[in-house]
Amino acid sequence: MPHPIRPGRTAVLAAASLFAIPALAGCGGGSDDDAGKDGRTATTTPSATGKSAGGSGGGKSALPAALTGQRLSWSTCPAPSAAQGTAEAPGKGWQCATMKAPLDYAKPKAETVGVALIRKKATDADRRIGSLVYNFGGPGASGVATLPQAAEDYTKLNASYDLVSFDPRGVGNTTAVKCLDDKTLDTDPGSGDALKDAKRLTRACEKNSAKVLPHVGTATTARDMDLMRQVLGDKKLNYFGISYGTELGGVYAHLFPKNVGRTVFDAVVDPSQDPLQSGLAQAKAFQKALESAMAYCAKEYTENCPTGKNAAEGNRRVNAMLAKLDKKPASTESGRKLTKELALTGIGATLYAGEEGWDALAQSLGETMQGGTGNNLLMFADSYNGRDDKGRYSNMYAANTAITCADTRSRHTRADADAQRPAFEKASPVFGPSMADGLLGCSAWPVRGTADKPEVAAPGADPIVVVGNTGDPATPVEGARRMARQLGKGVGVNLTVDGEGHGTYGENRCATKAIDTFLIDGKAPADGTVCK
Repeated sequence: MPHPIRPGRTAVLAAASLFAIPALAGCGGGSDDDAGKDGRTATTTPSATGKSAGGSGGGKSALPAALTGQRLSWSTCPAPSAAQGTAEAPGKGWQCATMKAPLDYAKPKAETVGVALIRKKATDADRRIGSLVYNFGGPGASGVATLPQAAEDYTKLNASYDLVSFDPRGVGNTTAVKCLDDKTLDTDPGSGDALKDAKRLTRACEKNSAKVLPHVGTATTARDMDLMRQVLGDKKLNYFGISYGTELGGVYAHLFPKNVGRTVFDAVVDPSQDPLQSGLAQAKAFQKALESAMAYCAKEYTENCPTGKNAAEGNRRVNAMLAKLDKKPASTESGRKLTKELALTGIGATLYAGEEGWDALAQSLGETMQGGTGNNLLMFADSYNGRDDKGRYSNMYAANTAITCADTRSRHTRADADAQRPAFEKASPVFGPSMADGLLGCSAWPVRGTADKPEVAAPGADPIVVVGNTGDPATPVEGARRMARQLGKGVGVNLTVDGEGHGTYGENRCATKAIDTFLIDGKAPADGTVCK
């Protein structure tokens, strides 16, 4: 069996369908009305108070005291809902609550939504600093379901902080976006025509969640976080963002720079790239990670390595396997079939774990290439896609699509995708073709996207530690450097880890120590620090 992948390194924290939408993380966001006014690159820049004019992410009106002064009713957490994903009830020490927030921040006294929260109080009351709010990525990951699974990594931080997370707009138990049902996701993978399938998904999302779709953008969730800060009783927001959570944190810092507390971005989304640029960079990074895994396989498994002696041979073998699966999916013990698309997703999922996932990948490819069955790759694909063993899917994929498309202005055509296909195939002979089709994910979306790049400049904010990993397949290391620069001089503090995998905290001792020192003692590492 494959080596298990720890919660902090799985696609659960990176969330849904990388191969359906090219950018792992969607970009900033709001409603049809607020283009350019939501922490995105545009002509209107929000004020330091975050009260810019315009739609769901903006709004000149101050929030009513009924919201800013609300008292949360914390109680024992139940088991996560199907929309949040498969997990057991978190157990002793964990508390859950629901925070009321405006559906539309332009109409703060009108309809509200419930934002699902979870916390574990600081274990050393004498050393308590405040709350530390987590977002684990996606967009689409349920913080309520994920934080208890990953909390072992944060034991030291929990002494000084109440660990807090939440389900962002459209995710889990917070106004969940609903699109295709479980049966359709399980039994009807689509036509194979990416544009046609994107339109089918869009129709389902619009039918089931039309009211919610204009109000799930990143800047609206950033405003939820500032309301959360007030309701939790914190003067400043202490925040730990992972993957897409770094973009959310960057937008928050832009909108509310004076409210930024001790903040860490790990596995950083590049704010300087539009969806096309991001997709190409991601294809290249996934290919690099795959070829690193192939080199390990050749060294450790020698003649038994399913990908052969080198990357060129490995690429040929993997693509031959995918072509075979496209014609005849592999059988599994569950009775379901491993399709080409599921196999590709399973391969990608193992790469999030860095070196921890390389044995799993070698064994999984060997099972399918040499044994003709697809149990392992299907298992990893299911985990990535948020499917449990009862055939229930979290709403991670639906939320990922809705948030990404609310944030992203680009609406690519089939001609656009076809024109870019050679560049994607050059970047990655394995992942490139599917990621080129990913450009079509928002083509028919009913809500106009805000912009293609988030605005993250945060003059006057306290220092933000920005961490990138040289072997990260999903958020290439260059993104961390660019995020640090765009946050501004004296704000972004860049720390680079020379390693593999998506995310560094709990995996690299040097980076973990630096982050702990910053969050607990307030001492940031020197800008440009490199951890081996």
